[in-house]
Amino acid sequence: MFNDIYDDVIRSESEGMNRERLEMTVDIYESADCVRDHDLVTETNTHQPPQQTGSDSAKTRSSRAAVVCLVLLCVLLLTAVIVLCVHIHTNNTNYTEETHQLLAKITNLTEKRDQLLTKNTNLTKERDELLTKNTNLTNERDELLTKNDNLTKQSKQFIQERNELVTSLHKIDGWKYYKFSFYLISFEWKSWTESRRYCTEKGADLIIINDKDEQHFVQNSLATGTYVWIGLTDIDVKGEWKWVDNSTLTSGFWASGQPTGGRVDNCALTYSSGWDDYQCSSTYGWICEKSFVKNLIP
Repeated sequence: MFNDIYDDVIRSESEGMNRERLEMTVDIYESADCVRDHDLVTETNTHQPPQQTGSDSAKTRSSRAAVVCLVLLCVLLLTAVIVLCVHIHTNNTNYTEETHQLLAKITNLTEKRDQLLTKNTNLTKERDELLTKNTNLTNERDELLTKNDNLTKQSKQFIQERNELVTSLHKIDGWKYYKFSFYLISFEWKSWTESRRYCTEKGADLIIINDKDEQHFVQNSLATGTYVWIGLTDIDVKGEWKWVDNSTLTSGFWASGQPTGGRVDNCALTYSSGWDDYQCSSTYGWICEKSFVKNLIP
């Protein structure tokens, strides 16, 4: 009987050791791959003979291992979900910042585009204004060229007429040429009115003295003490001296103490010393002038 008891004890210890080894193997296998462990436990529970899976302790440990695996899987899934959410949130934040940056760039580009459009509009206006000015300048140039052609023609005509006049006047005694004008000094005696009539009948008029050079030319042409009528009078308004072309005298070459302003001294004489006002009805010589300067003006 003792031997039987001893054998039972030995058998029980052997079964316990085998069971512990099996449990350690299961634990190691579960820690390596929970999914395979769960499948193994399920398969063992399904196919193990009733006499080998009847232990409550083995079932409890298997259930615990499955729960642990499930918890680990849940933790892993939760961790993965958290990591994914953090990643998505980070990316979303980055995308939001990039979106703001892109919107700012779009706004800046829109402003630059509007500025360029405004500049383009202004440049277009300036171009149109320049084209208009160019057209006007072209028209003015053409007009000036036309005027220049006319002046050239008139100048040629004037030179021809002058040459013809010089030729004709050279045949008549008394005419002198000086600076585009011809002068005739007459030593006959007539009143101022009759002297002017004589000049107009010759296609001229009484002399108009425009400057100091012309005055010197007249003085040098006259003999000392010779008085001649010039085309200057204040017969219309006393004190307002005008030339025969109706232009007002601005500066003159009056002799000392002249004009006297006498009531009937309304016509001007010139002599070697200067001008003198005198009665228009008095008789003196005269100077006729025929000028072609006006023919140069279109």
